[in-house]
Amino acid sequence: MGRALLWGPFDPEGVFMKRIGILGGTSPESTVSYYTRITREYTRRFGNCAYPEILIYSVSFQEFLDWQKADDWGAMATKMEEGFRSLAAAGAQIGLIAANTLHRVFDEVSRGIPIPLIHIVDATAAAIREEGISRVGLLGTRYTMRGEFYVERLAKHGIKALLPTMEEQDEIHRVIYEELTRGLIRPESKAYYLAVIEGLAQQGAEGVILGCTEIPLLVQAKDTFLPTFDTAIIHADAALDAALD
Repeated sequence: MGRALLWGPFDPEGVFMKRIGILGGTSPESTVSYYTRITREYTRRFGNCAYPEILIYSVSFQEFLDWQKADDWGAMATKMEEGFRSLAAAGAQIGLIAANTLHRVFDEVSRGIPIPLIHIVDATAAAIREEGISRVGLLGTRYTMRGEFYVERLAKHGIKALLPTMEEQDEIHRVIYEELTRGLIRPESKAYYLAVIEGLAQQGAEGVILGCTEIPLLVQAKDTFLPTFDTAIIHADAALDAALD
């Protein structure tokens, strides 16, 4: 009787699955990786294609770039709330923001919408703790590396974030926005990132967070001796787990 009141798909064994709502478009590359990971990971686990239904609200990336340059995070939060309310109205029951940087306004957005959101830092911290390490390098946009919202949330999980130099942060940021979000993969940029990771290892990093969902387009686990934490993959897996819970 209770199941008849639930709105959502069932897997072949009759287990209810929640609909996943993704706020995407910042950038298109990362949004595609979320969709691909959730659907293929489900099939890998269960051997069929009965993965959860996924709804995507793709925002205008240019609007968000303009708001970031203007330091207008309030406008971003408002737009994100609108997106999640639309997703909820379409049937989404859990949500996730397919970008690390936008988690700066996670708390404001989550308070104004009717569905729960999965925080990318909490999911990543859990993956790091599973590896038994507590000191990690953090790569991401300038907003992520310099923002308290990311480093402090990691600290609440007992994880210390080690950061590149300010000059390195600027170049990492430039590559993300001028290359990776446009689908440009350049060998010289990859070499630069790997050199930064080597420097973080010398500071004592036991692993490295790829804290921008586009960075795995450039750097993969096989490229470095340090364990890498692909936040897009980790976040997508957390969403699948929540949908199946």
